[in-house]
Amino acid sequence: MIAVLGPTGAGKSDVAYALATRLVAEIVVCDSRQVYRELDIATNKPPPAELATVPHHLVNVADPRRTFTVHDFQRAATQAVLEIAARGRVAVLEGGSTLWADALLDGYALPGGPPAGERRTELGSLPLSSLQERLRRLDPDAEVDWQNPRRLVRAIEIVEELGGPLARHRERNPPDWEVRRFGLELPLPVLDRRLRRRSARQVARGLVDETRQALERGVPRDAPVLSGIGYAEALGFIDGKLGPTQLLDAMATANSRYARRQLRWLRRDPRVDWLDSTPDVPGRILKLLSMTAPQFVTTASPRNC
Repeated sequence: MIAVLGPTGAGKSDVAYALATRLVAEIVVCDSRQVYRELDIATNKPPPAELATVPHHLVNVADPRRTFTVHDFQRAATQAVLEIAARGRVAVLEGGSTLWADALLDGYALPGGPPAGERRTELGSLPLSSLQERLRRLDPDAEVDWQNPRRLVRAIEIVEELGGPLARHRERNPPDWEVRRFGLELPLPVLDRRLRRRSARQVARGLVDETRQALERGVPRDAPVLSGIGYAEALGFIDGKLGPTQLLDAMATANSRYARRQLRWLRRDPRVDWLDSTPDVPGRILKLLSMTAPQFVTTASPRNC
């Protein structure tokens, strides 16, 4: 597998698509929001032309009214990778959902569906600060998105149910595949400007209307997809808590904070080869692969596009 990783807004989708068009490759999208159907704007899904040209897996596979967990993703993505390999093709993983990527690439032994009952209801009623404090007591070094209440609740459930630390329930079954990890980076001020422009485009494309339509179709306000950046702020606008300028500011700020969390997570992994995010990145990746891991490119012939 070739894994294209990095913060939101760094250009991962473009690089993955360029690699896939130059190789006999298929893309496995590792994004905890793009798995959901019907909501396209703030999830930053690939445009229809790209979806039609190169096979993309794990996009539009889940009902937004239900929860698609990291366990669900790991199982479905593993099957996709095996099928891609059986066709003699290269799998290109593209995504910024860091835990999801690690779960697939390293074969985390994750529990299945979340437990139901009073415990989940109790945890779900707690504010973010209380969840953070509780998990710190149980596992202060847990690798989890500490700003995401859903992820914190799930981490607490796992540690309480199976014992800690959280890392103990990972990396039990390393997958039988070889992975080259490439990380895209660019100066933070440049990234922040990109993210603000993207937020403005999303609002102009009809983000608020898309959010209203989702609610009208029965997508719960607390559905995972609507907790994502963009939709969460759009809900605030719909509720009258944010004005137009505040909506854009809140989206840009949330994206910038998320990008920094992704970078902190990824930089802990020495296996990631970091590259400046420039237009020639796909060519540089292919050159590096041809020199250090020729099996990725010598068995693949160019795709006719």
